Amino acid sequence: MTQSVTRVFDMLDRAVELFGDKDDYLAYKQDGKWTKYSPQQYKDIADYLSIGLLQMGLKPGDKVATITGNRPEWNFIDMATAQAGIVHVPIYTTITEEEFQHILSHSDSVLVFVADKFLYNKIKPIADKIERIKNVYTFDKVEGVPHWSEIMQLGMDNASEENYKKLSEIKNSISKDDVLSILYTSGTTGLAKGVMLTHWNFLYQVYQVIDLVPIGPDDVGLSFLPICHSLERVVNYIFQYVGVSIYYAEGLHKLGDNMKEVRPTIFATVPRVLERIYDKILAKGNQLEGAKRKLFFWALDLAKRFDFSNGIGYKTQLALADTIIFTQWRKAVGGRVRFIVSGGAKLEPQLNRIFWGAGFKVLEGYGLTETAPVITVNNPAKGVKIGSVGPRIGDEQEILIADDGEILFKGPNLMKGYYKDEEKTREVIDEQGWFHTGDIGHLDKDGFLYITDRKKEIFKLKSGKYIAPQPIENHLQSSMYIEQAFVLGLNQKMPGAIIVPNFEVLHKWAAENGIEYTDNQDLISKSEVFKLIKDEVNNINKSLASYEKIGPIRLVADQWSPGTGELSPTLKKRRRILNEKYKDLIAEMFAE
Repeated sequence: MTQSVTRVFDMLDRAVELFGDKDDYLAYKQDGKWTKYSPQQYKDIADYLSIGLLQMGLKPGDKVATITGNRPEWNFIDMATAQAGIVHVPIYTTITEEEFQHILSHSDSVLVFVADKFLYNKIKPIADKIERIKNVYTFDKVEGVPHWSEIMQLGMDNASEENYKKLSEIKNSISKDDVLSILYTSGTTGLAKGVMLTHWNFLYQVYQVIDLVPIGPDDVGLSFLPICHSLERVVNYIFQYVGVSIYYAEGLHKLGDNMKEVRPTIFATVPRVLERIYDKILAKGNQLEGAKRKLFFWALDLAKRFDFSNGIGYKTQLALADTIIFTQWRKAVGGRVRFIVSGGAKLEPQLNRIFWGAGFKVLEGYGLTETAPVITVNNPAKGVKIGSVGPRIGDEQEILIADDGEILFKGPNLMKGYYKDEEKTREVIDEQGWFHTGDIGHLDKDGFLYITDRKKEIFKLKSGKYIAPQPIENHLQSSMYIEQAFVLGLNQKMPGAIIVPNFEVLHKWAAENGIEYTDNQDLISKSEVFKLIKDEVNNINKSLASYEKIGPIRLVADQWSPGTGELSPTLKKRRRILNEKYKDLIAEMFAE
């Protein structure tokens, strides 16, 4: 049997031994062609990079940053730094210049790897101001710019027995509890904090999940969530451990094409992507006529009523709907999907039912960057409850619900702390070792966790009623006409909402209804459009408690994103920034 895997880089030797005949252990599409790597190629490149980095004078404890989309080079740097004792600092590509400056400086990074010319031009001026940073390298070839392969070549040129021995000594000195990586949290309030995560923080989850979800070398994974996100990263480690072929998508704009081409059997996602997939399916259904349209919406209605306890009559109808309608839905994502892992935010239960009814096994889970991240997940081994985020993944984990409803956590996947910030570490990990998640929730009798909201996001109306905005926003965003919703109303009579319409759908609707407009701003000024969105809101209000019903609304034509600051890199709303951005609109809205 193979050696025990207690450090992340131990997976390289294991992969060569168990999956050595795989030519697509990692794959990435560039210039229209898939570039594929076997486990041996992966290991060799990582070894050469490790030796190259050490030849450059880097030493264990140094920090190296990566700023890139998903691609094999990220893994090469990840493994090369890990086995050289160097700490990997992966950074989102979509953050502001201020955040890049803060993270690169605060993390003490000495080298930076970026994806391409665009990011090089953005990062190089920032790096030049930070004395500690020696150089910036690109993964794409850019004329006159240092390329990552130069470090690999340096390693190849110095691949002597002596240097391999030196690398081996460093590897042997690394403990499973040593810091592997510093991940900077999204920072929905203020600047991001550096979460110190160890080899075992990640590998503990790998060992737990492989017993819960039956996947292996015959499976194909499509990776499109940012790999610097802790969920996508641990999913990538799980894939590597069990031999799933990992194909890196070209980006969200090409996701549909890549799905059909790669035909994945498993992927991780966030609810927003599932919402967009559903919106596109629904838009196609709305274009149907006659009997086809009736069949489509009959099947959709069945899916909305999906429950694991439904009887034989329902299941017979569902099987017929599957043959006629749902097989076509599954073809849109390649036709082979066995499991979809959903995390990062709450998945609207109704949407989850629809996907399960349509034959997609959606495994919703929960965790935070500080927990590396998985605390709970619905899974085939322990069961699935729609509306919950599942049971804990391991017996060594502990979940406690505090008196105020906050979820507290202890476990082997809890961070070492925030880098260079003991005060903030003490704020979230109390003297008994409980990590305060900031999320409100409850456990049922079977140990399944339910999330209701973020502790800091709950606000009180003038009536004294408390509003949890996130579930209401999820309801609103389930409408095919609504892209984003921001619910607010502190000390108001009723909650209101700032709404970004789904312009892709709205443009088609406007064309079908003969509405002319010059741009999106002009479109949302049309009374017909306001009525359409208001009717959607009123329809959703029927499912809300009386005090939760949305009153005043305003439409905006802005596209919220991490780059423009309204969203965190993990697509969470930055409420403080949204409140400030729309303060005049909000004041006018509630003055009615």
